[in-house]
Amino acid sequence: MDKLETLRHYFGHDGFRPGQEIMVDALLAGRDCLGVMPTGAGKSLCYQVPALMRPGVALVISPLISLMKDQVAALKSAGVPAAYLNSSLTPRQLDLATERARMGAYRMIYVAPERLETASFRRFARETPLSLIAVDEAHCVSQWGQDFRPNYLKIADFVDTLPVRPPVGAFTATATARVREDVIRLLRLQNPATVSTGFDRPNLYLEVAHPRSREAALKAILRTKRESSGIVYCATRKAVEEVCDKLIAAGFSAARYHAGLSEDERRRSQEDFQFDRVQVMVATNAFGMGIDKPNVRFVIHYNMPRSMEAYYQEAGRAGRDGADAECVLLYSGSDIYTARWMIEHAEPNPELTADEQEAVRRQDMRRLQAMIDYCTGDHCLRGYILRYFGQGAPEKCEGCSHCIGAQYGEAEKLRRPSRRAAVQTVRPVRKTATEAPAADPDNLFEQLRACRLRLAQGLRVPPYIICDDKTLADMVRRMPRSLDDMLSVHGMGTAKVGKWGRDFLKVIAVYAAAHPDHSPVKVASAAPARSMAWSREEERALREGYLNGLELAELARRHGRTVGAVRTRLIRLGLIFDGD
Repeated sequence: MDKLETLRHYFGHDGFRPGQEIMVDALLAGRDCLGVMPTGAGKSLCYQVPALMRPGVALVISPLISLMKDQVAALKSAGVPAAYLNSSLTPRQLDLATERARMGAYRMIYVAPERLETASFRRFARETPLSLIAVDEAHCVSQWGQDFRPNYLKIADFVDTLPVRPPVGAFTATATARVREDVIRLLRLQNPATVSTGFDRPNLYLEVAHPRSREAALKAILRTKRESSGIVYCATRKAVEEVCDKLIAAGFSAARYHAGLSEDERRRSQEDFQFDRVQVMVATNAFGMGIDKPNVRFVIHYNMPRSMEAYYQEAGRAGRDGADAECVLLYSGSDIYTARWMIEHAEPNPELTADEQEAVRRQDMRRLQAMIDYCTGDHCLRGYILRYFGQGAPEKCEGCSHCIGAQYGEAEKLRRPSRRAAVQTVRPVRKTATEAPAADPDNLFEQLRACRLRLAQGLRVPPYIICDDKTLADMVRRMPRSLDDMLSVHGMGTAKVGKWGRDFLKVIAVYAAAHPDHSPVKVASAAPARSMAWSREEERALREGYLNGLELAELARRHGRTVGAVRTRLIRLGLIFDGD
C-alpha cells in the first residue's frame, strides 16, 4: 500500500492535513524531521503512517504512561500491532513484550525515555531493525521548555549507540523559536525537514473573566454545560480539593487529580473522566501531557497559569476532535502572588548549575509577566497568543471575548443554557459541536453514542478508542447501509469497520426504517480501501496459509488486510477461537 492507501486503510482518512505529508515523506525517505503542530493537528499520524510502511519496528519515545496506553489502544483498534514498555508492566511482561518485538510481532513500540538507559533495552535496540524513532513532546528536551525532563537529554546518546541510525522525528505542540533550536541541537537532528503549521486553534473560543466570586462564576458556567465534558485547572493541590468538594456538594459530577493523591486514586480519576463516568476533572497541571480525550468541550482555569506555554498546552486539551470548545480563564490579582511564590520556591534542578538555575528563574518571571499581560491587556486574546509564539495575527478574530464580547464576563449571574442566547445582542453566535446532533428528531447521534459506549465497556477502553464524535456525526450525515459504505465514514478504517461496523449499521438500519423520508448525503466511493467482503478463493487461500503455519502478520500482508481482519475471518472460519 502507498501512503494514502495506508492512511485510508488503517485510520479512515481520505487525505493528509496541513504539514502531515511533508513529515511522512521525510521519514519515508529516511530523513530526520521536526514537526511543530498544535494539539489535535494529527502529529501522531506523521510517524505512524511511515512506521507502517518502512521495514522494522518503530520506536516512539513518550513521557507519560497514560499517553502510551491510549496510543497503543487506539492503534490496536485500527488493526496495528503495537505495544508499550514502561514501569506499569511486571518484569515478566516486559520480557515477553520485548521478545515478541524482537520476533517482529509489533510495528510500533512506545517507551519512556528512562527505558533507553537500561542495558537490556539497549541490547534489544541493537539487535532489532528499527524503522524510525519518533520523539513525542520533544520540547521536554529543552531547559527553556515548560516541561523540561533531563532524561530527554540522553536520547541522542542512545541513538548514537545503534549500529544503523534510523530517521528521527521530533514532534511538539508548544515550542518557541528558542526551544525549536534546542530540540534540533540536543536531539542532534540531521538536516531535518521542518514544519510549523502554526499555533492557531480556530475551534477554541477564548475568554478572560474577572469575576467577583470565582466559585460562583465556576458553578454558573458549569450549569450551562451539564452534558459536556471538561477540565477545571487549579494552581495548587489545596485548591483542587476545595473546588472539587464544592462542586460535588453542589451536585456536579466531578473527580480530582493532583500529584499528592495515591497512584490508584489518580488512575481511577483519570479512567472515570476518560470513560465519561464523570463530567468534570478538577486538577493541577499534573493532569497534563497524555490527555488524549478528544471530546473535551471546555477547559476552565480557576487560577492563572504561570506561563503562556503552560496555558496554551492546558487550554489545548479542549476540542482535540476539531469541534468547537471553550477556554475560560477566571483571573484574580491574587494569582500573581501565588505564581511568584511558586517560582521562587521551585525545587532546584540537580542537572543545572547555579547560574543556569538563576537564568531559568528569570525566564520564568518573564513568562509570568507575559501571562499577566494576557489577562489584563486590552487586546485580541488569540492574536496575543499567536504573536507570543512568533506567529503573525490580525488585530481582531472572531473567537475571543475581546473581539466578539464576553460570554461569561458576569458569570455569577449567568442563567442561560448556552451561548445561543447571545443571539439577542451585535455579537456573532458560534455554534457548538453538541448542538448539531440535536437537530435529529430521534437522536440518531445519541443512539450511536450509546452503541459506542456499549462496545467500549465490553472492551474496557474509553469510548473515543472506538471512534470519536466526529466519526459518529459523519455516520449520521451519510447513513451508511453496508460495510463498504461504512468505509467512507471519516475515521472508520478497514479494521474498525470489520470489528464494529455491523454494530453501528444495526442502529442506523432501525433508524432508517422509522424514518423512510430521511435523505442522507450521497456516500462517496472509498477507492483507496478495498471491499470488506472475502471471496471464496481468498478464504480458501487464507485457510491453506494458516494451516501451513503462516503467521497472522504474513497472512495479512499476502491478503492486503489488517491483522485484525485476518484474525476475525479465521474466527468465523472456525480455525481459531476468540480467546486465542
